[in-house]
Amino acid sequence: MKEWTFIAIIAVVSLATPAAPILIGKLIGPRKPNTLKNATYECGVETVGDTWVQFKVQYYIFALVFLVFDIEVVFLYPWAVAYNQLPLFGVIEGVIFIIILAAALIYAWRKGALEWT
Repeated sequence: MKEWTFIAIIAVVSLATPAAPILIGKLIGPRKPNTLKNATYECGVETVGDTWVQFKVQYYIFALVFLVFDIEVVFLYPWAVAYNQLPLFGVIEGVIFIIILAAALIYAWRKGALEWT
């Protein structure tokens, strides 16, 4: 039971740590809303016209593809550093991982997810 108590304490502390400053700010922070504070602006300049701008989904897909391949480079780096010490099984797993990455890249390329226009 000691192990679970320690895990419960860590869970409570990890939830309370970010929540405490937010709650304290809400409780003791000044509340003086007015129209100027609630106005929408960008870079200190008031907007002209409609402030709702819809972005193309393609930009989000491009960002997600970049993020996926960026994270997978993080997984490949330790494999490349320890390449000389790996057994044959580790090398084969790394090659399979690279083949899966290449297949995903070819799929995204053919779907047009890498086109910026």
